[in-house]
Amino acid sequence: MQGKGFIKFMAILLGIVCVYSLSFNLVTSKVEKDAKAYAKGDLVKEKAYLDSMAAVPVYPIFGFDYQFCKGKEINLGLDLKGGMNVTMEISLGELVKSLANNTDDANFNKALSTAQTQLNAGGKDFISLFVNEFEKISPNVKLADYFANQDNAAQLKASASNSEVKTYLSKEAESAIDRSFFIIRSRIDGFGVVSPNMQKQEGTNRILIEMPGVQDIERVHKLLQGSAELQFWQVYQNEEVYSVMENINKTLAATLKDTSATKVTDTAAKGSALAGLGAQTAAKGKDSTALKTQELSKSNPLFAVLNIPTYQGENGQPALRPGPTVGWVAQKDTAKVNSYFRLPQIAAIIPQSFKFMWSVRPMDGSKVFELYAIKSVNPDGKPDLGGEAISDARADYDQKGNPDVTMMMTGDGAQKWKKITAEASADQNNKKAIAIVLDNAVYSAPTVQNEIPNGTSSISGNFTVNETQDLANILKAGKLPAPARIVGEFVVGPSLGQAAIDDGLLSFVLAFIVILVFMALYYNKAGWVANLALVINLFFIVGILVSLGAVLTLPGIAGIILVIGLSVDANILIFERVREELNHGKSTAAAIKEGFKHAMPSIIDSNVTILILGVILYVFGSGPVQGFATTLCIGILSSLFCAVLISRVVFEGLLNKNANITFGNKATIHAFKNIAFDFVGRRKIYYIISSVIILLGIVFYFKNGGLRLGIDFKGGRTYIVHFDKGMDTEDVKAKLAPSFEHEEIQVKTAGGDNQLKITTTYHITDQDAGADKLVENALRGGLDKTGAKYTIESNQKVGPIIASDLVYSAYGAILFSCLVMFIYIIVRFKKLNYGLGAVIALFHDVLLVLSFYTILDGVLPFSLEIGQDFIAAILTVMSYTMTETVVVFDRIREKLAEAGKEDLYGEERNTLINFALNSTLSRTILTSLTVFFVLLVIFIFGGESIRGFIFALLIGRIIGTYSSLCISTPIVIDLGQKKAK
Repeated sequence: MQGKGFIKFMAILLGIVCVYSLSFNLVTSKVEKDAKAYAKGDLVKEKAYLDSMAAVPVYPIFGFDYQFCKGKEINLGLDLKGGMNVTMEISLGELVKSLANNTDDANFNKALSTAQTQLNAGGKDFISLFVNEFEKISPNVKLADYFANQDNAAQLKASASNSEVKTYLSKEAESAIDRSFFIIRSRIDGFGVVSPNMQKQEGTNRILIEMPGVQDIERVHKLLQGSAELQFWQVYQNEEVYSVMENINKTLAATLKDTSATKVTDTAAKGSALAGLGAQTAAKGKDSTALKTQELSKSNPLFAVLNIPTYQGENGQPALRPGPTVGWVAQKDTAKVNSYFRLPQIAAIIPQSFKFMWSVRPMDGSKVFELYAIKSVNPDGKPDLGGEAISDARADYDQKGNPDVTMMMTGDGAQKWKKITAEASADQNNKKAIAIVLDNAVYSAPTVQNEIPNGTSSISGNFTVNETQDLANILKAGKLPAPARIVGEFVVGPSLGQAAIDDGLLSFVLAFIVILVFMALYYNKAGWVANLALVINLFFIVGILVSLGAVLTLPGIAGIILVIGLSVDANILIFERVREELNHGKSTAAAIKEGFKHAMPSIIDSNVTILILGVILYVFGSGPVQGFATTLCIGILSSLFCAVLISRVVFEGLLNKNANITFGNKATIHAFKNIAFDFVGRRKIYYIISSVIILLGIVFYFKNGGLRLGIDFKGGRTYIVHFDKGMDTEDVKAKLAPSFEHEEIQVKTAGGDNQLKITTTYHITDQDAGADKLVENALRGGLDKTGAKYTIESNQKVGPIIASDLVYSAYGAILFSCLVMFIYIIVRFKKLNYGLGAVIALFHDVLLVLSFYTILDGVLPFSLEIGQDFIAAILTVMSYTMTETVVVFDRIREKLAEAGKEDLYGEERNTLINFALNSTLSRTILTSLTVFFVLLVIFIFGGESIRGFIFALLIGRIIGTYSSLCISTPIVIDLGQKKAK
């Protein structure tokens, strides 16, 4: 075998990368174990310990701190960890209307309304929909008449064509989405979510957000949907605030000493106790004060956690640093400082014109935040200037080529801005700063150099290009309203997440044991080589997932288990070919060489088809479907490397040691020999069987009123509710009906009869921010009538727009998969009837699975809903069929090549196809049984949340095997040319 050294090198290199990636989990688990031991059950104390370790080096040799290691460990999805998954939609309709100065023109507003309706029905680009609709309603009216004005004259001329207006609106819409993304990201960062995941959904006006561990749902709703309020405030200078800070520190020391039993003292004591654990964090930056000590925290409680910005004066003594920053505070101490300021004794001595605010993010290269003292001089407490004064802002460059931000004011805004900047720059020796504030956080506080009379300002500093773009987005946040609303939501409670982890691990271990035992029993010593490759494969898959930062979900675990089951397919293909060569009288070494050689085309073809479908799943899917697709694609590549290359290296090593390698035992070595089943001759019987099942499915489809669509395809809300006793579903439904004003409600068991799945479309189209709370209150009101104790373990919301998009994506995924498979088969085998046969088999499989779903709906004790996970199952079933089919096609191609012919006809072709099917029957049955047993284990032990998904894969595995043997290959005969021999 050539390249053994390279294969060994790659295996070792990949192993090192995987060990490194997985090692972070060991480091963080040790720190968290120490935290639990220190806290002894006190969660506040445990969190304080972990916060204190954030910047402490904990990784041996490399010295990575705990926060860095935490960011590198395995990311668990919401279904395993608990938390929230939210889809936000930016209201472009309100943005467009605002750009048109909120016109009351009937045709304009009608075009907006129609565009929104079309978007709800599955349209993609709101701006294009609006422009097209407006041109239909008002063909002789120019859009520029609505949008061109003095404030945007530089971007849009009054004579602009509708096409130019459309380009302008598209840019504004894109800017609004970017702006919303930045604002929401800043809010989430401030909320303190660990490892949040945010991404813009390309081609749409939506933002996807995952927040693991979050449970305060109402607070998150307010956080995400609150309107952004941009403000400009004058700020006090450091030297103006220092005396106030000194007074606060002295008063606080006396207060804490006198009221040692208060909550604040307790918090301070906890902070002090952590000092010896490497928890003290010094303020990062020039000339920061000395390290805090435990004694300092008693005599100077404020200055123990807040460092006054200073520098070394000419006399060598520390002096107050000029500027608007009045304090440096470590991230872990900001809450403590806030609690100090809220104390009645402290609040009484802070001047009424003072308003303390934090910087939106820590200082560069540190975990230290800046504190500002905002000057509130207006009697009504309002800022000096609001965001409505901004007409535009953009990232730019100054004369020296350094990044800066150019900000333009409206006419009224420019007048106020002139007055504010004149006051701030009046003293040439002590120029003041203006704070740019959004959501009560300071984004920037530039010093005003001189009066700005024309409303056009340049904000400069040590900015990067990205920072100037972010600041420009912030400045435009007050310019135009583009509200962000929650249109999709999925919430998982921590107990349900833990149950999912337990079920997932149990099913994983059992399924893995099933495969190892089967391979060892059936293939004897060769089976142990395959098992070694499987173990290495599993290690590589998990290590690669972690190194790529992929999120591990329950469907992802199912994907790993499935890949392990499918990876056995390559070994079975090789081992069955080796057995054939041994039966021909070849030596073990020669048989292994020929077995690998002849099995490779089939292995490549079958794995490429699954890889293609995995990529399609990833592109068209979202959330859990993407998690499944990610593990599927990574697993296939890893499986090819392990099953083909590593196992070959192991065999070569055993041969070099003259080891006795066996590929079966007395019970299995002669299995599937001398089989001559006439698949082709009975093909019409199979056509009739499939037709009957599909017809039954059609009958039940109309009987049941159609397919049972999940909420991700029809829209609605679903709640998983756990009760303290068994409940009758009809009784619960009757109790809920009045609360939901007799709208459609579905109540089903979700596992045992003490856990119910409640689905409703009540107020699903309501855009009001309080709709979610209203529906939850209605649910609780109905559940209270049952008299049972209950907890809402999880909830999911999918708006109608999201649902319609998912439906179209599902159609696209299935049709695109069929097209890709058709093209691949034609290119690979150069026969049109092969491609047609494969595609017909794919549609046949989809129809059979749908038929079984409609026939068995309501019969089985678990939900058979059609949702995203069902589409993932359908595509996986299609991959099964393609895998089986291309293996048979490969055997036909091999035999035609041996005969030196391009094709055969008549009875000769029938004989050839029967031979190909029978010669690969052992591989087909063994692979199907292996995967079936794996799926059966997951189905039984994997938990309720994926039972419907696994059921689709189970029946799909059976249908895929039946289809590859009885439909896809035999139908080639009926599609081919009927030429004479």
